[in-house]
Amino acid sequence: MTEPPTSPVDRAFEVLRVTAAGTGMTLSEIARETGLAKSTALRLLTALERNDAVTRIGQRYRLGPLVQELDPIPVSPEYERIRRALTPFLAHLFEATRATVHLATLHGDEVVYLNKLHGPRPIPSPSRIGGGLPAYCTGVGKAMLAFDEDAAGRVARWPMIAWTETTLTSPDALEVELGEIRRKKRAVDRAELTPGLYCVAAPVFDDDEEGAGGTRAVAALSASAADENALARLEPLVTRAAAAAGRALSSDR
Repeated sequence: MTEPPTSPVDRAFEVLRVTAAGTGMTLSEIARETGLAKSTALRLLTALERNDAVTRIGQRYRLGPLVQELDPIPVSPEYERIRRALTPFLAHLFEATRATVHLATLHGDEVVYLNKLHGPRPIPSPSRIGGGLPAYCTGVGKAMLAFDEDAAGRVARWPMIAWTETTLTSPDALEVELGEIRRKKRAVDRAELTPGLYCVAAPVFDDDEEGAGGTRAVAALSASAADENALARLEPLVTRAAAAAGRALSSDR
């Protein structure tokens, strides 16, 4: 525990530093690490959240959109190629499902969202275009980790934070699920990042990229629902869209 900072500005920056050091921290953890009273830490977090400097998912805080805008995901020609080639398939998926749909790729141990489409009443979600979220507890993330041995290994070496009651926190449990995803070519997020938010995702392959078991997934498409039972209807639509997207991506060179 550090010495408590003295000025309000110092306190706010210390909260940001501590939040940035973790993949998701509770109010109690932040208060303990900063040496601040929980009431003070909560007041600062509320102000930081109001200004998009931090975001809260369930009971945990992580850096928010404002910080990501100041330190954005690096611009990549490959990301732009994927976004350009696959956005039409994302649009088709939205038309078919009328659900919130995502196009994402891996950036280190996180997913970065390249595009997102939703209707006038979207399900509340922490995802945003250009923003990142943990790969191990998102449908798109697990869909890609299953076909990227190196990335899956990195994720398993770090603590896996429980964002909700259904988050996988054991490397062994994640390994079992990734094996199932490789078999079925689809992944499910059972409200593992955000309570009440479910999704089904499918990997998008590029024939020129080799990974675990053959071709590596370079992107993923997903569709979200507020009810887990709705995923059965969405699954074939998502997997067909991802398969078509992969064929288009492989020929777009």
